[in-house]
Amino acid sequence: MNLELPKHLQDLQTLLRKFSNDGLRPLSRKYDDLEPKELPEELGPLSELLAAGRKQRSAKNSAEENGDAPQTEVRNGTNLGTVVGAAELCWGDPALFLAMPAIGLGNAAVEAVATPEQKQQWGELYAAMAITEPGCGSDSAAIRTTATLDGDEWVINGEKIFVTDGYRCKQVVVWASLDPELGKAAIKSFLVPKGTPGMTVTRIEHKLGMRASDTAQIVFDNCRVPRTNLLGDPEIAKTAEARKKAFGGVMQTFDNTRPAVAAQGIGTARAALDITEALLRERGVELGYNREYARLSALENDLYDLEAEYEAARLLVLKAAWMADNKLPNSKNASMCKAKAGRMVNTVTLKCVEICGQLGYSKTELLEKLARDSKIIDIYEGTQQIQQLIVARQVLGKSSSELK
Repeated sequence: MNLELPKHLQDLQTLLRKFSNDGLRPLSRKYDDLEPKELPEELGPLSELLAAGRKQRSAKNSAEENGDAPQTEVRNGTNLGTVVGAAELCWGDPALFLAMPAIGLGNAAVEAVATPEQKQQWGELYAAMAITEPGCGSDSAAIRTTATLDGDEWVINGEKIFVTDGYRCKQVVVWASLDPELGKAAIKSFLVPKGTPGMTVTRIEHKLGMRASDTAQIVFDNCRVPRTNLLGDPEIAKTAEARKKAFGGVMQTFDNTRPAVAAQGIGTARAALDITEALLRERGVELGYNREYARLSALENDLYDLEAEYEAARLLVLKAAWMADNKLPNSKNASMCKAKAGRMVNTVTLKCVEICGQLGYSKTELLEKLARDSKIIDIYEGTQQIQQLIVARQVLGKSSSELK
């Protein structure tokens, strides 16, 4: 097995690490304290660079798929590049990473279920994703927001909360039901451009972490969008098996986004470990990986355990993304890497705060901020418990109701 990244992704790592160190890290404390409503102006130039790079990778992958370019046996494409990039940018600052325009969870939904024409029209626009509702958190099938067809328009009514980048984005991918009585089979995703009449951002949340990124509440009151704004197939499946498959298509969005969210945990944990080890070196504590286990201090044992947890999570994330690029079913692996990385980053950042004592807890260093930022990574895009349920269901071959 070759566990090394290909050269073009190593080059991407080097480029983004430099930008994170020189461009993002110095802004971390400023925008955490400000908790800005508007986009930090310093992020504009990078967003253009990221958009251009993503467009270039997408064009390369499309050329391979259409036979216009030599197709390699193993593809390292959009998903692997996304997780590598997300990890490096979160090493700089996870909250500023989320705040960057052109990096929206809604873009993954467009990529997963949209038609080629829809991807051409909307794929490059900054898109948020609106799923969570006041009465619907981890159970996406319990969505009550509705979409009713009226002539050539869909009329959307409902309320969405905790929409990441919901205030600053250019468009929102909204999950809504065509018929709540049919449950998850009738759930579809709709693209709603910002500024559409009937769509109102009613609140911006104040949060424990990720404070540079906006999190919005959005209300849809007879919000009308064209019939063509429904992503994917507009038909409601007739049979139980077909309905299950249809909802699986909607949920396919998460197979792409969960590795990317897990990568946020990878970058944040690496930042905490690097800061901690640098602080220890300043105080004369050098880590010696070649020493016998019995001769290691308790502090060294703790750090080595954290490094092992980090490495296990990192490899799971890379595998899930690689599987997506190679069109292999990765739903179980996407949930595995999200569960592992979410728990790992919480453990690593809090332990680094503990190891560094006063410096870890104070604002002198970024460790306390990274610990606050890390908590949401274990919650959003499916909680730890939901990921474990998905993995158990697939490993044991049982439904969710059978596992209760």
